[in-house]
Amino acid sequence: MAGKSAKLGLDRIDRKILSLLQEDGRMANVDLAKQVNLSPTPCLERVKRLEREGYIRQYTALLDADKLDLTLVAYIQVTLENTSTRDLDNFNNEARRLAEVQECHMVAGGFDYMIKIRVSGMNHFRRFLGEKLSGLPGVRETHTYVVIQEVKSETAISVPKL
Repeated sequence: MAGKSAKLGLDRIDRKILSLLQEDGRMANVDLAKQVNLSPTPCLERVKRLEREGYIRQYTALLDADKLDLTLVAYIQVTLENTSTRDLDNFNNEARRLAEVQECHMVAGGFDYMIKIRVSGMNHFRRFLGEKLSGLPGVRETHTYVVIQEVKSETAISVPKL
């Protein structure tokens, strides 16, 4: 693991900063500095370096899906007719345009993609599947798994310890 840590160029303080900012991306630099035992200026310099080097891609707000009436979550397996590079690229581009799609992963195995969607209910799901996803060029078949209960949902990446 030490080899990986050296390759990443992250020390204990960098890792702590990353973990804390995942918990609260709006944390004031002064508070962050206190928690990692640095003065504000060196702490801010580290954060800027982590941003510059791409460890921190962006800052975002997590919204309440219930308040927005987007409570139905489903995972959909998608199988394409063909998997040429052009067909995969076309599907990738179209999937990125669908507002309901939260995640889209090309996978290895018995199908080509696993998609996570969030919609307002079964009618919205039916319209999405029938009018949007199934209508994309190259889609041969889909299999849907509707989420009954969310047991764990994390946005944070577990930062490896040194």
